[in-house]
Amino acid sequence: MLRPFIAFFLGLLLVGAPVGHAATNPTPDKPNIIIFLVDDMGVMDTSVPMLTDAAGNPQRHPLNDFYRTPAMERLAKQGIRFSQFYAQSVCSPTRTSILTGQNATRHRTTNWINPFENNRAPFGPAHWNWEGLKPGDVTLASVLKQAGYRTIHIGKAHFGPLGKEGADPLKIGFDINIGGAAWGHPKSYYGEDHYGNHPKYEKPTHNVPHLEAYHGSDVFLSEALTREAIGQIKKSVEAGTPFYLNMAHYAVHAPFQPDKRFIDDYSSSKKSGSAKAFASLIAGMDKSLGDLLDTLEDLGVAENTLILFLGDNGTDAPLGKDHEIACAAPLRGKKGTCYEGGMRTPLIAAWAHPDAKNPWQRQLPIAENAIQTQLASVMDLFPTIVALASAPVPEKHTVDGRNLKPLLTGQRDASRPEMFLMHYPHSHRSMYFTCFRLGNWKLITHYNPQAPQNPRYELFDLSNDPSESNNLADTQPERLASMLQAMSDQLQKEGALFPETKNGAPIAHRAY
Repeated sequence: MLRPFIAFFLGLLLVGAPVGHAATNPTPDKPNIIIFLVDDMGVMDTSVPMLTDAAGNPQRHPLNDFYRTPAMERLAKQGIRFSQFYAQSVCSPTRTSILTGQNATRHRTTNWINPFENNRAPFGPAHWNWEGLKPGDVTLASVLKQAGYRTIHIGKAHFGPLGKEGADPLKIGFDINIGGAAWGHPKSYYGEDHYGNHPKYEKPTHNVPHLEAYHGSDVFLSEALTREAIGQIKKSVEAGTPFYLNMAHYAVHAPFQPDKRFIDDYSSSKKSGSAKAFASLIAGMDKSLGDLLDTLEDLGVAENTLILFLGDNGTDAPLGKDHEIACAAPLRGKKGTCYEGGMRTPLIAAWAHPDAKNPWQRQLPIAENAIQTQLASVMDLFPTIVALASAPVPEKHTVDGRNLKPLLTGQRDASRPEMFLMHYPHSHRSMYFTCFRLGNWKLITHYNPQAPQNPRYELFDLSNDPSESNNLADTQPERLASMLQAMSDQLQKEGALFPETKNGAPIAHRAY
């Protein structure tokens, strides 16, 4: 007589079991990994204060009050944010560094990749890696795939030019590619424009692929990519397979088209229409982050999922000229330049649902609502992730980054070099330069193709001059000399290519 009642009662328990907590699911053999990469998002393009005062306390600045990023605020409370996190100053070098763990000087994709032609610039090195990543290269995707992960790329790729295999993420280790191509930006963010695929466009360039289901709709590109990412996460969870998601938004790159869902939130601002449109792109990206966090909770895998949120270079916000303190205030410069506003991006690292009892979180503990002031860079993501996933890396593959694990706890890592090298032997917004950060000091070498024997130097003490307004190169000759020697040693170690004269001779600040 009791058996039917017991069966009915157990059925109610099963039907009514909570979905949004990992306690309903066994701990997987591998943690899930999400790299949430935002195009052209600098360290100041958020309501989350990323910069600190001398004591390491977060400081709010006017731009933090302009932008609205509640999901970033949510993630920051759950984890740790970095105040001095460096990327390359343009996108393709950073994206390649994330996937390889190598500095751009070493992998030699030192410029953004023009899909159509070699954009070395008039004096750029002839043999820089314009073809980008290639099949057989060691990438984070290929390493994790061999370790049993389902590897998913959503959004902007820009790993190689048209006609080269690296343009297709499927050729460099990803199982799934939705939206990734040779393009560095979309022709249109609007579903009404088919994201650049509409017949009204004469040439199918900068058209985002694989989103035909949304053509003709009012679904904004950031939302379409988010829906596709959520669908792929669900497939992975249903299959019981750990996933690596490279969530690479085209936002917030130009064209600065308003995201109609959020543009009214900025109607009272006195800033320009382009600035408001940029802010709406930020808001749409932030909604995407919140939607992914909610999805992970609903599926019961949030405790087992690591999220690394970052930008691929400094800001390109339409708030001022290239070298003015406007779009990255109080920092100087913007995307493509040699100054801090072009090199610093946000990094927020967090477990999607903090739980100190979770075995993966015990293996990689992350401080909550904390800020890390020690220097780190995009190269560090690769060794951090492969160590957590116990994914073997071929011995022949050089990794320039270092595991972030000590820093994620909120402590300092005394063994970590306080050094970052960004080498840009091309001409774009800034021309032919090397930036070298060592401790609190930063050296910028400007190469002069017209007069190779006369490079120009800038030397800044960032601890006292974070806006890079006081060049000490002439007043600190000994410091300049020591920085030049250290920079030269690092360039040699990484096999740097230099700008070239018209005769093909390399232009270096000194001979090795």
